[in-house]
Amino acid sequence: MTTTSQPAKASGEFRLAGTLPVTRLGFGAMRITGPGVWGEPKDPDEAVRTLRRAVELGVNFIDTADAYGPFVSELLINKALRPYQDDLVIATKAGFTRQGPNKWIEVGRPEYLRQQVELSLRHLGVERIDLLQLHRIDPKVPLADQVGELKLLQGEGKIAHLGLSEVTVEQVEQARAIADIVSVQNRFNFADRFAESVLDYSTANDIAFIPWNPLAIGKLAKADGPLQVFADKHGATPSQLALAWLLRRSPVMLPIPGTSTVTHVEENIAAAEVTLTDAEFQELQDAVN
Repeated sequence: MTTTSQPAKASGEFRLAGTLPVTRLGFGAMRITGPGVWGEPKDPDEAVRTLRRAVELGVNFIDTADAYGPFVSELLINKALRPYQDDLVIATKAGFTRQGPNKWIEVGRPEYLRQQVELSLRHLGVERIDLLQLHRIDPKVPLADQVGELKLLQGEGKIAHLGLSEVTVEQVEQARAIADIVSVQNRFNFADRFAESVLDYSTANDIAFIPWNPLAIGKLAKADGPLQVFADKHGATPSQLALAWLLRRSPVMLPIPGTSTVTHVEENIAAAEVTLTDAEFQELQDAVN
């Protein structure tokens, strides 16, 4: 593993909708909030330093949501990074309401989604959201109404690109019949590959796949496990190997490891410079089969 001033760039580049370039290893801004993704972080200044350090290290893709805090994450991004550099892409989400720490209820009524998009524009300090993802599909509201409202906002110039979160292949196809969907964000990591069919669909259709919770490796990081074995070989950590495996798994994969400390963001982004051989990737691929 080598060291450069902007290691994130070693992860390569993906173009959202074929036009908007982002570093494949991004930054997830959920953890810069308080416990339970609620309220202010314990150390707001460190959260600001962490965001700035991620960008210094070459990250130009940051993922957040109105529900993180709520709005705490978006406001910290504004404080830390505005005025934004020209190539910085900020993705946010709407469709979840918050009732307290670790409490989430989906709401997809068109008027609510419109309200939240307007608030995100204000909180991020932008005139247009680069990527707006429907945080969850509300089962009480027709999908056409939810995606349709976001498409209207896109037509008004308030959203550049649209994405989805926690969806099935069938739901992606239904949404694509209404609007152009450029990203999908599902839970996926080295230990949890339940969304593999959605990943394969995304790969086949050149849709960005943004795995949330990318570092949940659990018992697979044990001392004699494959992650640790190859981590030792590469002079890396098991978490870095897990991220390297994700980057190798598909060219549309955009991992967004999150943290609230500078030390940890530096460790995560260094994973972009870990290169797995074909044999190593295959052994890791087979480790949970």
